[in-house]
Amino acid sequence: MAKQAGMSRSTVSRIWRAFGLQPHIVRTFKFSNDPQFVEKVRDIVGLYMNPPENAIVLAVDEKPQIQALERAQPVLPMDFGMPERQTHNYLRHGTLDLFAALNVATGEVIARTKKRHRAKDFVDFLRTLDKHVEDGLEVHIVLDNLSAHKAPEVRRWLVRHPRFQLHFTPTYSSWLNLVERFFGLLTERALKRGTFTSVPALRKAICEYIEVHNEEYGPFKWTKTADEILDSVKRFGQRTTRVHGRLTK
Repeated sequence: MAKQAGMSRSTVSRIWRAFGLQPHIVRTFKFSNDPQFVEKVRDIVGLYMNPPENAIVLAVDEKPQIQALERAQPVLPMDFGMPERQTHNYLRHGTLDLFAALNVATGEVIARTKKRHRAKDFVDFLRTLDKHVEDGLEVHIVLDNLSAHKAPEVRRWLVRHPRFQLHFTPTYSSWLNLVERFFGLLTERALKRGTFTSVPALRKAICEYIEVHNEEYGPFKWTKTADEILDSVKRFGQRTTRVHGRLTK
């Protein structure tokens, strides 16, 4: 760019910094095509920021196919002038699925591990939540549009347990589910740098992290209102449309 513009590299670098440009970074995005996008955003953000009385709000999701990976050689800890090092190759020892429910008010995580994440496994997790939440409280669950969440088996269970109400996020909008923030921390702090010789060892590490999380961490605080989110999405959509229009001319 410096050569084409006829200026020095340092000048180009200063311009990039001044305008917050980061050409080395590429991030993905996907617009939701959900016809009820606005209504669902308002519903879920309303649960986070103004939860109903005599009720508990749980953000629920599955983290599927977590791999028990054992590094081919031991991880070398960081040293003076040297970062932590680990081999790029590993041995696979199986997978498990994690079901998790984040209590929006307290930050507590209720979790169970399964071999799969079918509708019957989701119903079994709902039973766990039913036992965990004290009687007399309504249970509002925020979750995504996975087919297993809408299966006939699930609907039958909900009919028999009317205190449970499901609130589905818009399509391609997993960022609206607060439990995803917990999954990010779990991956970064317990899974990414771990080495596991078996599925039981992986399960043990996950359970230990959840126990520490419940003891030491509080709730995640949702700060943006539904109007702020919708305005932000609108501005991004308009900007993207303008850029796309220029590129296609």
